[in-house]
Amino acid sequence: MTKNTTVIAIDGAAASGKSTLGRLLAERLGCLYFDTGVMYRAVTSVALQRGISIDDEAAVTALVEHLRIRVTPPTRLDGRQYTVYADGMDVTWAIRQPAVDAVVSIVSAYPGVRQALTIQQREIAAGQDVVMVGRDIGTVVMPDASLKIYLHASVEERAGRRHQEIRARGEEADYEEVLASMRHRDEIDSHRTHAPLRPAGDANLMNTDGLGADEVLTRVLSLLDEP
Repeated sequence: MTKNTTVIAIDGAAASGKSTLGRLLAERLGCLYFDTGVMYRAVTSVALQRGISIDDEAAVTALVEHLRIRVTPPTRLDGRQYTVYADGMDVTWAIRQPAVDAVVSIVSAYPGVRQALTIQQREIAAGQDVVMVGRDIGTVVMPDASLKIYLHASVEERAGRRHQEIRARGEEADYEEVLASMRHRDEIDSHRTHAPLRPAGDANLMNTDGLGADEVLTRVLSLLDEP
């Protein structure tokens, strides 16, 4: 991050509202929106597609070291916020499949995977204004971010949001299964040895239970207006 560059870090658990806030904030500020979670999802999706065992840490790490992941503005008008490519293949919706949801936290806990992707994330942010969304942006990826936000919400509310998101895509989903999967992911994310999910010491904490996207955006914009 250069001296004149603005980096806003937004961290939080799954479905806490990070992606929606990040997109709206980037649009309002006219800067890059970068959801780092799609990179871990892309690695997971490709590993599953290629028959690589998710439990084989060495194999998954070797995959990410050679996998070319690219994130661009939306290339289709199908509701996507961006387009994600893995070795040139559009995996934008493939990375949102339940099979990826179920195991992406295992992949993202591998130190080699996080190290390789952290390097790429810093390269993307270098020299430009960016709203970066993830789980360790304020603590690891961009510890010198201009503003750090940590969103949290009850697991029941977050599961409800994810359940609605899946149904909105026309896919079948059972709320109880989504809830169980989210609890499992929270456990992995919060207790992994390398870069566990936690707020940075200087992060602004915000509970999004019962709040709409515009309400959360207004609260964050007020922080930017503070001297």
